[in-house]
Amino acid sequence: MTTVRVGLGDRSYDVVIESGLLARAGDLLAPLSRGRAMAVVADANVAPHLEALRLSMAAAGIASEAIVLPPGEGTKSWAQLASLTDRLIELGVERGDHVIALGGGVIGDLVGFACSILKRGCGFVQVPTTLLAQVDSSVGGKTAINTPAGKNLVGAFHQPALVLIDPQVLDTLPPRDLRAGYAEVVKYGLIDDPDFFAWCEENAPALLAGDVSAREHAIAHSVAAKARIVGADERETTGTRALLNLGHTFGHALEAEVGFSDRLLHGEGVAAGMALAYGFSAAQGLAPPADAARVVAHLKAIGLPHDLASAGIHASGATLVAHMLHDKKMDAGTLPFLLARGIGRTYLDKSVDLAAVAAFLDESGARG
Repeated sequence: MTTVRVGLGDRSYDVVIESGLLARAGDLLAPLSRGRAMAVVADANVAPHLEALRLSMAAAGIASEAIVLPPGEGTKSWAQLASLTDRLIELGVERGDHVIALGGGVIGDLVGFACSILKRGCGFVQVPTTLLAQVDSSVGGKTAINTPAGKNLVGAFHQPALVLIDPQVLDTLPPRDLRAGYAEVVKYGLIDDPDFFAWCEENAPALLAGDVSAREHAIAHSVAAKARIVGADERETTGTRALLNLGHTFGHALEAEVGFSDRLLHGEGVAAGMALAYGFSAAQGLAPPADAARVVAHLKAIGLPHDLASAGIHASGATLVAHMLHDKKMDAGTLPFLLARGIGRTYLDKSVDLAAVAAFLDESGARG
């Protein structure tokens, strides 16, 4: 078992990582139950894991109420937020209670946001069941829903009380979703850890094929990296946490172009976005072209989108830049970009010319 501490003063919490953890999750949840029933929110895709978690809770003497929501990005909506909060109120959830979010990033984001506003804030626990959620969205307290204008535009910072990660649940994850989650793993190497990127180049095939040791190492390393960054800059006030958005400005624009649908999963958008960020950096003379090519080669080798064509995007640069203008990171009319000076040398640039971005995307689309 590996435990990573997210250090945030009196809001610090543990991320516990262990294969088979779901079977004994009840023992770890018992101190948070206060002798009361706990609500477990999941989507329909994780029914077997929901049953296993509730059995574990029952064995620890914890009663539970299950709330099952539709799967997919569409669940991060005003309608589902209203429905979920109404149901939690019906169940009598109190401010001192903890709601359990069992699922991928959609469930974690929605439940976390609901708990941030329910009775002016109640507790919650993340039990992520996708690789993307395990290495990224379950840690750090970002919660949100989507709106027609863009992704994650309505939300709050609300830290969980505990995160329980069982790599074994990934065995039931569809290969496409596993690859999409892997994009958030390799991101940590590209941000500031070239040695980890090299590890990813060598070990990604084993990780994706089910190697337990590779999965546990990748998850623990990623969580530790994110915990370090979140502990230093919880609310993106210094710019340090913004580094975690590598690939997201480009990626969210691609997701917006397909209506945040399953045509392009979030992790797939991030993968293409990272390749575009490195490609744009190279085109601007900031990063060695060989490093940008290395990023593309790795993503391509494991079957992730690595340019506009492989992401299924045929829009103009101007159209994609228009999507970017709805980005929640806009600041005084300026859109910060995560660019790179090389592998593991990501930095925040607040002076990017959007016309240059549009021209680069047009050229990339024509080339693809």
